[in-house]
Amino acid sequence: MRGILLTAVFVVACGGNHGQSVCDNQVPPPAACMTACDPQPGAPNTCPGGYHCTPDGKCDAVCTPTGGECGDGYKCTADGQCIQDVAALCASKGLPTTSLSGKVFAPNGTLPLYGITVYVPSSDPGPLPDNAQCSKCSDDLPGNPLVRATTDETGHFQILDVPAGPIEVVVTSGKWRRVISMPMTNECADNPVAAADTTLPKSMTDMTPNTKSVSIPRIAISTGGADSLECLVRKLGISDAEIGTGGDTKKIHLYSDNGSAGKGVAKFAAGGAFKDSTTLWDTSDHMKPYDIVILSCEGGQFPNTKSQTDMDALKAYADLGGRVFLSHWHNIWIEGNTDGPGNQKPAVWGGNNGIASWTNGGNLTDPATDLIDEANNPKGTSFATWMMDPMVMGSVVRDEIAIQAGTGRSTVNQVDLTKGERWTLVKGQGGTTQNFQFTTPQEMPPDNRCGKVVFSDMHVSGGPGQGDYPASCGAGLTLSPQEKALAFMFFDISSCVGTLF
Repeated sequence: MRGILLTAVFVVACGGNHGQSVCDNQVPPPAACMTACDPQPGAPNTCPGGYHCTPDGKCDAVCTPTGGECGDGYKCTADGQCIQDVAALCASKGLPTTSLSGKVFAPNGTLPLYGITVYVPSSDPGPLPDNAQCSKCSDDLPGNPLVRATTDETGHFQILDVPAGPIEVVVTSGKWRRVISMPMTNECADNPVAAADTTLPKSMTDMTPNTKSVSIPRIAISTGGADSLECLVRKLGISDAEIGTGGDTKKIHLYSDNGSAGKGVAKFAAGGAFKDSTTLWDTSDHMKPYDIVILSCEGGQFPNTKSQTDMDALKAYADLGGRVFLSHWHNIWIEGNTDGPGNQKPAVWGGNNGIASWTNGGNLTDPATDLIDEANNPKGTSFATWMMDPMVMGSVVRDEIAIQAGTGRSTVNQVDLTKGERWTLVKGQGGTTQNFQFTTPQEMPPDNRCGKVVFSDMHVSGGPGQGDYPASCGAGLTLSPQEKALAFMFFDISSCVGTLF
């Protein structure tokens, strides 16, 4: 029998030495099994239809999920590979199945994350593609998962029926990814994974002894004079070594809306000015290299730096699969210009039949509290449970988020619940929507949408402090309750569009 070990993943193709194939399981074997072929990568497949070339240069047939080609004790995967039937093997010994468990954390190593996918691939997952992509939950994950799980509201996962022997494990959400190698020494028992190996990377050099590769999404952040989302990424643990500006090779690029009266911090303390935000949002092509675009509140709409062409470009970017996070007065990108001069607004999103209705009101009265909407958001219950977790401590009372004095705002009235998801609303004070999300293109049925847009009236903690970046963020790295809520949305926005399971 002919063995094949795929990229250190303990997976056996039909014909492997841990499971029988068509060629090994039929007597006499089909004539095609004796056909010679070229196993070199990229070589044309000269095998008959339904057969593939094995590393030893012989044609072999793929297995079928309902067939018996793999032999006793093995089963066929959806992509035609024979693997050990772990559950059946362990059950025959009166033992639990072989499993893998652990907790996934944000790059800071302390904040557990909900909804992160952890899986064992059947082949090398390979590098992730550049540029914003249409990423739907119905799409196959790279490397064709054999078994997988998602983290719960405590960040915990357990993958059942894991193949014995050396395996690879992928921890991922969108383009956040860590690929590790595991020896899997405990057959028919649980194999815990160290937290260092399941923490999302803080930099592209954040490697552990078990790590094979890491990935971080490319993110553009426009700073603002009234909010400082560029500081949130530091609190979440992303290394300063990965924070630069447009044109360099770092993963996080800071921009400054220099023509706006509400521009935020505009240069690095170590030297070097941020690129102008108008060179980011002027065309969808300038945004495409980024997986996520984050726009921090400037204290007003300042439409002089946001033309109709810019509106069209941002919508086109989201429609093709980009992720957009808009803070407070960046409601202009959804509602349209209400601050004059001009009447620019995005197609479909704005106007009387748009995503939301708006008040363009002022500050919330302190003390202010937001309520998590568990009814009008499919992730609302998990969000509320996560905020109550002892390692998160975002809420003292379920569904309630204390808003730091002077940072509560109210520009949106209500999101249209047929078009978007309400994440939070203000407790009292009119009960207006505070955070919502919608998928794009809105013109398409939900199953055909590719991008996400999040709007937040909830500031991080006010405008930047004194000095240039990162001194403008201050020395503290502790997350406030509202920053923890924004962190949940920050990592969720990277995830695929749609419902995976």
